[in-house]
Amino acid sequence: MTVEIRAAVLTVSDRSARGERVDKSGVVLAELLSDAGAEVVVKEVVSDEFGPLVEKLRALAGREGVNLVVTTGGTGLSPRDNTPEATRAVVEREVPGMAEAMRAESLRKTPTAMLSRGVCGVCSGALVVNLPGSPKGVRECFEVIRPVLAHAVSVIAGGSHE
Repeated sequence: MTVEIRAAVLTVSDRSARGERVDKSGVVLAELLSDAGAEVVVKEVVSDEFGPLVEKLRALAGREGVNLVVTTGGTGLSPRDNTPEATRAVVEREVPGMAEAMRAESLRKTPTAMLSRGVCGVCSGALVVNLPGSPKGVRECFEVIRPVLAHAVSVIAGGSHE
């Protein structure tokens, strides 16, 4: 069973949501997904506000045809970094190995990778993945998970574990 990846890209940034900063990481993420063969069906920018972020994640994961939601931003230590908590509030099951693998590989390049709090999980039949908010962090972490994305999405959709 082959499942086409239909992705939603969600940039979580107060400054980008207010139009004070260009969303570079979301652009990079959309390009990486497209290069990996995914169809990017939604690309949005939202603030770091917890409640609206929870609702947006739930809506995107439950959207017809979306089977992958990838966030960029809001995974650090700032008091406004709410992406991991919002993700945990919506996922039914976490997929900790993906987040652990991204942190482990990133740690080889920068000691601050151990401060990333991103999580991954399954919500409404979609895989939800938190990536860092910088283009560099997005590139590095995406390359770690890229080899398993199609398989993960397929298994979530009821495909074989082989």
